Amino acid sequence: MEVMRLVITGPVGAGKSTFIHTVSEIPVVSTDRTATDKTAELKKTTTVALDFGKFTFEDSMTLYLYGTPGQSRFDFMWDLLIRRAHAYILLVAAHRPEAFREARQIVTFMNQRVNIPMMIGVTHIDCEGAWTMEDVQLAIVGTGNLTPVIAVNANEKASVTQSLVALLEHYLQSSVPC
Repeated sequence: MEVMRLVITGPVGAGKSTFIHTVSEIPVVSTDRTATDKTAELKKTTTVALDFGKFTFEDSMTLYLYGTPGQSRFDFMWDLLIRRAHAYILLVAAHRPEAFREARQIVTFMNQRVNIPMMIGVTHIDCEGAWTMEDVQLAIVGTGNLTPVIAVNANEKASVTQSLVALLEHYLQSSVPC
């Protein structure tokens, strides 16, 4: 059985923990703690180390899903998790444009450490004030970038599964044969 390590990253409140909880076939290893900084304005708890879940495709491929903390003060965990990843998805909440700068910083951080396929998962597209997926892509990676973008509802298993399939397809297309 093939095993792949996928990182789920993004700013605070993008849906990383929910994404993993929605699709994991094992109880999620979670390091959520009470939020004590400005994060508390968005939610009661926050991830301080990682979330870990597992998802299996047809008994032939197991995906280990590693969710990062959203705050940059925990970037040492970003570094630990991305170094052995095969690919990653950056979740971005479409209705929180003030977090797009943080999302760009996360992409820069990851790209300075690894050269692996990534895609953008746009969450909260049904919320008031949400940007279009094209505008989110432009805000995060700019023009001329071929980074795939997909809408994701982190609360719906079918949506999360579809985004994982899209990430795997992107990984396979990006891989150079030996």
